[in-house]
This record gives sequence, structure tokens and C-alpha cells, in this order.
Amino acid sequence: MPVVTVQMWEGRTSEQKRKLMRALTEAMVEHAGARPEALHIVLQEIPKENWGSASTLGLADHRES
Repeated sequence: MPVVTVQMWEGRTSEQKRKLMRALTEAMVEHAGARPEALHIVLQEIPKENWGSASTLGLADHRES
């Protein structure tokens, strides 16, 4: 059972997450030979204030476009 974990800043709509799930499933089927019914995808939405990079907080110093 393949498991794909995606960590990203929070703020996407349900429709965006649905499309991401669909695209990840299609990619895993095509490129990794996964069976859709056996694939698990975990989306972990993390608040910007809990995300750091290069010793700075995402909220304060990095803006997502």
C-alpha cells in the first residue's frame, strides 16, 4: 500500500485539495504502477507560524504566491 504525504501551508480550498489528490493519484498510477484503490494520500496543512526555513518563520519572512 503506497502512502504519499504532502506537507504544505494551510489555506487551500476543498476543491484545490480534491484536484491535488486526483493529480497525485494519476501520477502514482502512471509513474509508480500504484493501484488507485490501494493508494493513500495524507495532506498535512501546517500554519505558516509553525513553518520555518533558513532560521526564519514562514509567516514573517516568506510569502507564498
